[in-house]
Amino acid sequence: HGDDDALELFKKTLPSPSASFIQVGKRALVAARELNGVREVARKQVLNHPELDLIALAMKSKGVNFDKVVGMIDTMVGTLKTEQEDDESKKEYCNKEFDKADDRKKAVTNAIEDTERETAETQEALAAATEDITTLMTGIKTLDREVTEAGEQRKEEHADFVSLMAADNAAKQLLEFAKNRLNKFYNPKLYVPPKKRQLSEDERITVALGGSIDEAPAPGGIANTGISLLVQRTSGAYKKGAPPPPPETFGSYAKKGEENTGVMAMIDLLIKDLDEEMTVAKTTEEQAQDDYEALMESSKLKRKEDVKALDERSSAKADLDGAVEELKTKARSHGKELMASEKLIMSLHGECDWLLKFFDARKEARTAEIEALGRAKAVLRGADFSLVQSRRH
Repeated sequence: HGDDDALELFKKTLPSPSASFIQVGKRALVAARELNGVREVARKQVLNHPELDLIALAMKSKGVNFDKVVGMIDTMVGTLKTEQEDDESKKEYCNKEFDKADDRKKAVTNAIEDTERETAETQEALAAATEDITTLMTGIKTLDREVTEAGEQRKEEHADFVSLMAADNAAKQLLEFAKNRLNKFYNPKLYVPPKKRQLSEDERITVALGGSIDEAPAPGGIANTGISLLVQRTSGAYKKGAPPPPPETFGSYAKKGEENTGVMAMIDLLIKDLDEEMTVAKTTEEQAQDDYEALMESSKLKRKEDVKALDERSSAKADLDGAVEELKTKARSHGKELMASEKLIMSLHGECDWLLKFFDARKEARTAEIEALGRAKAVLRGADFSLVQSRRH
């Protein structure tokens, strides 16, 4: 079918009756075959070149001008070269943009991973700070409670000490009073009479007027009515190891002086016990007070340090809270950047995939077209047909 078209083209393109019929026919036939080959290649490689059809129409027209057809072929070759240059530029652009988009996506992905890791570390530090704050607050509350309890205990111990000292002093005064009374009867030289009391204004007036008053001290206090306390103390002394009372028959043989000496010795022993007890109580009180003051001082220092640490950890926690929020904001920003990068890559795929897929095939097709058009041009210019055939094969 192609040969018939070529023959028909040959018949229509005879230049003049004087031209060589065989020469012109061969030129037209070969040019037509080359042109048909170019059109076939273009159809196979999805190359839209309506210019080829225009060249074919020009060659089929009556009174065809080969120079005009050659000019059209040159234009077509220029178009093919320009298209190839455009494809190469577009390919280079696509490859660069894909590289840039991939690099950007990789950078954003790495930034997301870094942010996630930093967020995890910051949240871990935040949890530790929160735990430290809870521990410090609990410690401060416990310390305050212990200090309060220690203060209450110290008050109770001091009250017991004051009560003990008052009771022991009262008992000692009572014993000394009893011993002085015994000295009045059994050893007058050691007796100490009571001090005369100061007379009141009324009593001085009574005396001045010749009246009389009782100058003895007014009864009252433990020295006159504290017998029960003396019994309690002395009974305690007996329980501590005082010798048991002698049998009743022994009393008929005991002398009065010996009885007095035994009572005095017992009173002195009781006074000595009271003095020792008060001495121990004073020492214990002083030591307890020193321990309490040392505890208060150390507790004060400990509380000051804990409060300072609590302020520091609270400040650190506030900073960490802010850092977590900033990281969340950064993560959202990175997420948007990743979506934009992926969207750009999808757009590049839509723009470039077809070109990159068919680039080599289209390049080969254009090369083949240009070569075929070159052979057709050579034929129309009157080149050696055998040389054109050899170059084609």
